[in-house]
Amino acid sequence: MSDITHTSKKSYRPVAIWLYIGVFMLVIQIVLGGITRLTESGLSITEWDPITGVMPPMNQQQWQQEFDKYKTTSQFQYIHSDFSLSDFKGIFFWEWLHRNWARLMGLVFLVGFVYFLVKKKFSKPMILPMAMLFVLGAIQGAIGWIMVASGLVPQRLFVGHVQLATHFIAALILLSYTFWFALSLSVPKTKMLVNIGLKHSGLLIVVLLFFQLIFGAFMAGTHAAVAAPTWPTINGQWIPTNMNTISPSWENLINNKITIQFVHRLLAYTLFVLIIFWWVFAMRKKDNPLFSKARWYPFFLVILQVILGILTVVLSPIGHYIVYFGVIHQLVAILLLLSIIFILFIVKQKKIPRVTLLDS
Repeated sequence: MSDITHTSKKSYRPVAIWLYIGVFMLVIQIVLGGITRLTESGLSITEWDPITGVMPPMNQQQWQQEFDKYKTTSQFQYIHSDFSLSDFKGIFFWEWLHRNWARLMGLVFLVGFVYFLVKKKFSKPMILPMAMLFVLGAIQGAIGWIMVASGLVPQRLFVGHVQLATHFIAALILLSYTFWFALSLSVPKTKMLVNIGLKHSGLLIVVLLFFQLIFGAFMAGTHAAVAAPTWPTINGQWIPTNMNTISPSWENLINNKITIQFVHRLLAYTLFVLIIFWWVFAMRKKDNPLFSKARWYPFFLVILQVILGILTVVLSPIGHYIVYFGVIHQLVAILLLLSIIFILFIVKQKKIPRVTLLDS
């Protein structure tokens, strides 16, 4: 096997573009998931019909049938009992769009995979990673339905926030995997940088960021922002006294809204400091044009993310601000994750070997 040259990288360009389209669609899907959660739309469709569920209700009778199904949920009975059919259509739209965007993504991936397979655009080592995309996608779909089903039980007003976090993180893993694969087909080795310090610190940042995103999902799933809509303190306290009100104590990390928000803030501050220090160190590197541009992305995004996080919490009790700022906050978090993944890809901890997975 020979080393992949810049010319051979060009031969993978159509496949890389297809994968980048998938990355874009995944970002949209995750944002739609955030809107669905924050608008409390996730339980509006009570059944999973892979084929017939593509079409929304087409007449008044069908709409009423769907509304009657929703009326059997505890969410309707305890929270939305005053909903009219028009109100129901509003939340139905977001869940329907979320599910159908997922179907569209599956179609785009499947058609592209078959096309490039027939056109022999894949080298043999690429087949298994491509198949993994579908495995991860199928797992994500299954987790999504398990999440919805968790809210369709008596006395459950929303989908389980643990299931929500699992669904969210699985989506981020699929997104990161797809993005990394696309980068491997499009970024020449000559543009990469070798620096063990930047590599290890980047790995630390991405691990902390994943934990931060888990607690972000807990924040959304438990409506924890509204429990303490203050800043810089949490309801007037730097270290809240009611962070250990649930027994056993470890459950406070999952079910105590104040504890969840405290940890979420603490991780945010830690990430902010780490990324700023990482950026200062990264600014010393002058000999790599691609890295010189890429190092700015985490810097600006983490500053924006902290500002959005504060606004989301402080404005959460007012109107629909929690939806507007919450969705933007989530989007910037995704972009921050992708920026770190990009950094991890182009920064290596040792000299890049001449033989790679995609060599042919």
